[in-house]
Amino acid sequence: MPQNADKVIDHEMLFREPEYQELFVNKKQNFEYNHADAKVAEIRDWTKSKEYKEKNFARDSLVVNPAKACQPLGAVFVANGFAKTLSFVHGSQGCVAYYRSHFSRHFKEPTSCVSSSMTEDAAVFGGLNNMIDGLANTYNLYKPDMIAVSTTCMAEVIGDDLNAFIKTSKEKGSVPAEFDVPFAHTPAFVGSHVTGYDNALLGILQHFWDGKAGTAEPLKREPGESINFIGGFDGFVVGNMKEIRRIFDLFGVDATVLCDPSEVWNTPTDGEFRMYEGGTTKADVEKALNAKATIIFQEYSCEKTAKYIAEKGQEVVVLNSPIGVAGTDAFIMTISRLTGKPVPAQLEKERGQLVDAMADSQAHLHGKKYALYGDPDMMLGLTQFLLELGAEPTHILATNGTEEWATKVRALLEASPYGRDGKVYPKRDLWHMRSLLYTEPVDFLIGNTYGKYLERDTGTPLIRMVFPIFDRHHYHRYPIWGYDGAMRTLIMLLDEFFETLDANTIVPAKTDYSYDIIR
Repeated sequence: MPQNADKVIDHEMLFREPEYQELFVNKKQNFEYNHADAKVAEIRDWTKSKEYKEKNFARDSLVVNPAKACQPLGAVFVANGFAKTLSFVHGSQGCVAYYRSHFSRHFKEPTSCVSSSMTEDAAVFGGLNNMIDGLANTYNLYKPDMIAVSTTCMAEVIGDDLNAFIKTSKEKGSVPAEFDVPFAHTPAFVGSHVTGYDNALLGILQHFWDGKAGTAEPLKREPGESINFIGGFDGFVVGNMKEIRRIFDLFGVDATVLCDPSEVWNTPTDGEFRMYEGGTTKADVEKALNAKATIIFQEYSCEKTAKYIAEKGQEVVVLNSPIGVAGTDAFIMTISRLTGKPVPAQLEKERGQLVDAMADSQAHLHGKKYALYGDPDMMLGLTQFLLELGAEPTHILATNGTEEWATKVRALLEASPYGRDGKVYPKRDLWHMRSLLYTEPVDFLIGNTYGKYLERDTGTPLIRMVFPIFDRHHYHRYPIWGYDGAMRTLIMLLDEFFETLDANTIVPAKTDYSYDIIR
């Protein structure tokens, strides 16, 4: 074999060596027993046809590569957003390993989360003993100030009652009676990660505002002038939260961010491991009840939470992942209206700089067709920004999108001449997107890491702007919200356009008539 200590070959070149090539040929001929290459090619070509697309869109009992994750993932996100809080998932150990790895691979940071480690016996007899032992271990080993409990499929199918289990665990001495253990039922077989986010955040607010599961008096609202902010499930939270805090600081607003995991996923390397870092404190959660209003950036991440907060007497302003000029304008003007303060000159300047940059680059993106998929709120924000640029969002897909969401996207498309060819696809998956890219091609695809297989298959260049992003590093450290975030988004769109243009014009004396130095 060519690999040795004196000559270490990286994997992308190692497997091209003759020894490995011979191994692959032998494996295919003697062990795989595949169909003939010609037959495979025939079927592959058929799956690119309009006939196959009709069959693909007619399926109703099968999902192929959905653009969503399950509820407990959103619950783990929420737990990481509160100070010295450890996420406790009542379910199997394998599920929790998935949540930890999913976040760690995206943020390139460790993600702490524990499990009640339910196995076959718990599936038959219930997971109470797992809860009793698990909470005790979590409290004594990791010393959190709060444990946020959620569930997986197994616990939900057998009907474990979290409220009763937590009370019994406290009676058994797993944690002190007064210790905060908010909880949420997050069945993984319905909804998605944004549903889990909503349920978990609602569970924490209810715990503190409504009397800690009957163990304390409910808090009484004393209306004040502060503003709450909820960002929703956000893969760019490290960069976005810095930008949001900066905007509030420019206004001089007393703002409370409810659920802020930006620091725990951005810890320094200085010789000290930080299991807990930053996050919203319990005191801030209690104080948030008295806020004048709550601004929510992702409607579909916070449907139940928004309703609950409004019932407490606050004004609730719901936006859809503001990206670009109009989206950020709505946020800025909401702060100004709620506080009575003028828009800071710095933000007015940044708006003008963004508009100038858009005008500088408009000729390159004008008329380019985009397919995009991801969470409902982000699809609304990105669609609006593409229309502002004169680009044409053509296929907008959200596996966890509803018909109500689709109606809102269609209204955006109908309000712009650049949206006339756009179509919206709620509850569709990436295999549907593949058919669309073959039968109604576009210039670019916006999605997450899993879109690279669509890029390879259909030749549609991918722009990575959707959680999760595993195969690129540090995108999450830059904002996509606000005027500065829109500038970053604009650059990402332009970079892929220019990279694609260079790749298409790179052959000397043949296609390099547009291989320009100046763009």
